[in-house]
Amino acid sequence: MADKLKDPNTLGFLEAAVKISHTSPDIPAEVQMSVKEHIMRHTRLQRQTTEPASSTRHTSFKRHLPRQMHVSSVDYGNELPPAAEQPTSIGRIKPELYKQKSVDGDDAKSEAAKSCGKINFSLRYDYESETLIVRILKAFDLPAKDFCGSSDPYVKIYLLPDRKCKLQTRVHRKTLNPTFDENFHFPVPYEELADRKLHLSVFDFDRFSRHDMIGEVILDNLFEASDLSRETSIWKDIQYATSESVDLGEIMFSLCYLPTAGRLTLTVIKCRNLKAMDITGYSDPYVKVSLLCDGRRLKKKKTTIKKNTLNPVYNEAIIFDIPPENMDQVSLLISVMDYDRVGHNEIIGVCRVGISADGLGRDHWNEMLAYPRKPIAHWHSLVEGNPRL
Repeated sequence: MADKLKDPNTLGFLEAAVKISHTSPDIPAEVQMSVKEHIMRHTRLQRQTTEPASSTRHTSFKRHLPRQMHVSSVDYGNELPPAAEQPTSIGRIKPELYKQKSVDGDDAKSEAAKSCGKINFSLRYDYESETLIVRILKAFDLPAKDFCGSSDPYVKIYLLPDRKCKLQTRVHRKTLNPTFDENFHFPVPYEELADRKLHLSVFDFDRFSRHDMIGEVILDNLFEASDLSRETSIWKDIQYATSESVDLGEIMFSLCYLPTAGRLTLTVIKCRNLKAMDITGYSDPYVKVSLLCDGRRLKKKKTTIKKNTLNPVYNEAIIFDIPPENMDQVSLLISVMDYDRVGHNEIIGVCRVGISADGLGRDHWNEMLAYPRKPIAHWHSLVEGNPRL
């Protein structure tokens, strides 16, 4: 019987007999036992070949992968599919597929950015009347916001930081390339133009619900394209936005660190163009500085309150004791608050400085560390923040 099992033809017959044995119980018991031992022996061989020890399973993945591919050299009969084809077609990682998805994702983002279109406007300053004249000319290639594949666009115009004077164009129905050709006048002294920003917000009009924002354009420097003495046509890309950006104002402060004493001094100098929080058109601002470590507030200190102003001057020093070895673990959250005698104090805006901060907040911190014992001052733009900190 053992010699017969070694014969390949007999082996194929016995494997077939195993399948038949489920429906034909008359096959001799010794044949069934021999076939069972043969299959179990090859099953143990496969398990030992394809499963390395658990302690080295992850580290030796690439080394054992070729050995897994060649397990199919053991013959299990003609009716079974080759085992090597399964891990080859299913388990193999194809980097080109992931790369294609990444490229597609980038293309989708770039297409979304392009889909906001462009806007054409002009600027001119009338020196006699001390008036800035903004002419909204036209928009091009706006995104469709309606189900019909079109939009009903109009434009809001602000001369920041003043948001009380809001002007807007007429609504143009069912078009993605509207021609506005409308003039808007903003009285402003010439010497103030350098501190003003032009803010254009493009909306899609909706009669029955909230108007959808298409995007916005913010021109930080009005003298960027012209000296304003003559009318100059300007094209700008409309930046994607879901809500109007609010100019919260700026704060100037200096940082100075003394490594030998482990003393950090933040001097709040002044603020400008703060957002008005009271019905009077002003605010009662003060500055709160929080020392943070791993997202937890360790200490907080405040300046005095300045009444009825959007441009407060403080010149007040706030000191924290921080050992040099902990300077890379902390950051400062600077919050400009509006004092309210009756209700809760409201937050106007925040900025952050430290190793983990972004942009100017990180650069200001690094500059302070590079020049110890020397006060380093910068203007910082305020952004919306968490009032609980």
